[in-house]
Amino acid sequence: MEAIVSRGVDEKCAKMRAWVAFGANLPTETGEPVETLFAAVQDLRDMGVTVRRASRVFETPCFPVGAGPAYINFAVEVETELTPEAVLSLLHDIEARHGRVRKTRWAGRSIDLDLMAMEGEVRPNAKTVQAWMDLPMSAQTTQAPETLILPHPRIQDRAFMLIPFADLAPDWVHPLLGKTVQEMVDALPDVDKSEIKAQSGLEIPVN
Repeated sequence: MEAIVSRGVDEKCAKMRAWVAFGANLPTETGEPVETLFAAVQDLRDMGVTVRRASRVFETPCFPVGAGPAYINFAVEVETELTPEAVLSLLHDIEARHGRVRKTRWAGRSIDLDLMAMEGEVRPNAKTVQAWMDLPMSAQTTQAPETLILPHPRIQDRAFMLIPFADLAPDWVHPLLGKTVQEMVDALPDVDKSEIKAQSGLEIPVN
């Protein structure tokens, strides 16, 4: 497997916490989804990112229903001096290392790493983030931003992101919505939350 060479990793800022969502539902050369995702956590460490904590591991139904096997999802809290843009570049490099090819929106994933939030950072600006948050569902299936959108524009809608996020930072406040992660979880439909199943016996190595 090729070594990771990340673009822009020399871009530095003040040390910040960031929260990354991990997901996969397809096997890779590394192994089954959980093995691939655990390897990706190690990749972060190997690139000098401090992995502070990890959420529980969850199983999530594939969307749309019947489109593929269930997903493995979890989140990690990291600490880094990299800029948000450099962190995103690093995540894309790790995805590529494990066979991710960005073609079809909402298709099965060998690996999916999403930068959910980085302290209270808003990128590129509040107006653009709000526009992507307000994007109709019909457009979400075909459109993807070409630049970093931070916070992730869909975290408030996605139980598979919010529930692991709440394990790590329930009091983090969305800079545009003014709601904590726990408040956003509480606002989700009960049916969405009930589909996210914690998996016993799986613990993400963080040391």
